[in-house]
Amino acid sequence: MKKVCIVMGSDSDLKVMEGCVNKLDTFGVPYDVRIVSAHRTPAAAEALSKNAAADGYGVIIAAAGKAAHLGGVLAAQTTLPVIGVPIKSSFMDGLDSLLSIVQMPSGIPVATVGVNGAENAAILAVQMLALSEPELASKLDAFKAEMAQKVEAKDAKIRAQFAK
Repeated sequence: MKKVCIVMGSDSDLKVMEGCVNKLDTFGVPYDVRIVSAHRTPAAAEALSKNAAADGYGVIIAAAGKAAHLGGVLAAQTTLPVIGVPIKSSFMDGLDSLLSIVQMPSGIPVATVGVNGAENAAILAVQMLALSEPELASKLDAFKAEMAQKVEAKDAKIRAQFAK
């Protein structure tokens, strides 16, 4: 199975990205976690993205705040899908990060989840990998069924509470 490369621009992003790591663990998807800065270590970012496919990765998840160029820098150097996770910063509650990631130039797509959406990034990565991994597709089916069951149980409880 291909791995997921989780890349953070700073160790301050780790608290948010732990949700991503935990979700990948739930699905049994292998991953590596890195800290690489688009601005402070551009050569390392370039090397990581250029070698990602050869290193066994199938998807890159890039978390960054503020200017949030990491996802785009990585996407420019690889044909692998890149998922951007905008991190909420002290400035504009993460809207700046979201806009930096989602507004990529033509030809350099970065799939983007919501601000601090680390778990959704992991699920999206699993969905991408599941295209060639039937076992992952089955795990996703079970995950979605479990979510539906939880909502149905809450619905039944609230309906009983307010039954007339």
